[in-house]
Amino acid sequence: TPEDLIPALVLAVLAGLRGRDHARRVILVLPLAWLAACFLGTLAKVSLPDSLSWVPMVVLGGLVAADFRLPIAATTVLAAALGIFLGLSNGYVMAQAGPGVRGGIGIVGAVFVVTTLGAACAVAWQSGWPRTAWRVAGSWIAASGLLLLGWSLR
Repeated sequence: TPEDLIPALVLAVLAGLRGRDHARRVILVLPLAWLAACFLGTLAKVSLPDSLSWVPMVVLGGLVAADFRLPIAATTVLAAALGIFLGLSNGYVMAQAGPGVRGGIGIVGAVFVVTTLGAACAVAWQSGWPRTAWRVAGSWIAASGLLLLGWSLR
């Protein structure tokens, strides 16, 4: 869903704007954490509330918009946290819908592709006006997260 792929994409952009090392770390950690949490969600039938789906969009979009400089350890923690946060929900839903672990593996594959492409584009286009464009996109994603917050409170 967009609530899954957009935070993965904005995290990839955030990492790509920080450089190749950050991008590589996110490309590795995010899908692995997502897969582990997806298995846990499938087996334990544990999920986080859907009303919190706005949090990753606001936090990560805000970090991109602010061009916040994070150390590589913080980027790694954000990737693991996002993978766990969204992977648990995906695993729970896949267990309920029927595809189970196979569906989770498919989701993780899509997350890997989106993360890799987003990080590669951000690394390649990070100076001059493209950096400003990435930051504007981050602000739009943060605004979309605030819109989701409003809908969840309604």
